[in-house]
Amino acid sequence: MKINVEIDKGSGFCNGVIRAVEQAENYLNYSHKLYSLGDIVHNTMELKRLSEKGLVILDKEDIANLKDSVLLIRAHGEPPETYALAHRNNLQIIDCTCPVVLRLQDKIKQTWMEIEPAGGQIVIFGKRGHAEVNGLVGQTEGEAIVVENVHELSKIDFSRPIALFSQTTKDPIEFQEVANCISEKGKDVKVFNTVCRQVASRHKTLVQFAKDHSVILFVSGEASSNGKVLFDLCRSVNARSYTIERMEQIDLRWFKDGDNVGICGATSTPTWQLEQTKTKLYSLLH
Repeated sequence: MKINVEIDKGSGFCNGVIRAVEQAENYLNYSHKLYSLGDIVHNTMELKRLSEKGLVILDKEDIANLKDSVLLIRAHGEPPETYALAHRNNLQIIDCTCPVVLRLQDKIKQTWMEIEPAGGQIVIFGKRGHAEVNGLVGQTEGEAIVVENVHELSKIDFSRPIALFSQTTKDPIEFQEVANCISEKGKDVKVFNTVCRQVASRHKTLVQFAKDHSVILFVSGEASSNGKVLFDLCRSVNARSYTIERMEQIDLRWFKDGDNVGICGATSTPTWQLEQTKTKLYSLLH
């Protein structure tokens, strides 16, 4: 079977994840162990690679008992309570919070302080329970309202002032739909489009990439929120779009002679994994 395979030049780690992984690797070059609060990236293969270097993933319950150690805060960011706990436990922090997320946290905190005395509400369009969203909600003392879609807007009191923000990795089109609905219903609504520009631009280019190929092979960790959004985007314009996390998930029945295959991935998918997928696909089909 003859096929052509191309990797999307815009895929691979976003800048925030690149920075976090580089800082983890730099530390592990001279130390045998580094603790990370949560998965440094939602990608099983990359986590396996980093764990072999000495990265140890912890959850909130674990760090409550961790003392006198070094803790990495991943690109998603954390709420203020995490830093307070780290201080109490004498934990040295390597703070890899993405600068885009950090600015968003500051903006939400500032806006909350301004509108809360007047009965205002912070609304965050995002995935409930997502690490970044937890960090954003933490800037409002846990009072922010999280909505995942237009069907959850009943949680909002539209008679009160509203300030709307977005998780940085959400679909910009979906965010605009939510913003439009809230603006129509509310009397005093301020909308802050806080979708990361790098993520937003990837949405536009990925649509064209998916259209330009007969088959799309989307490589992403199953836990990646951004991966689900981007894969759904590919599938919306190309019905022959398939998602994998590991090489053994490739199904040869997806392909036929003469196919032009496009390989792409989430902001949490490393470039080396995209290259590995291309090599594996050629070995299977040639």
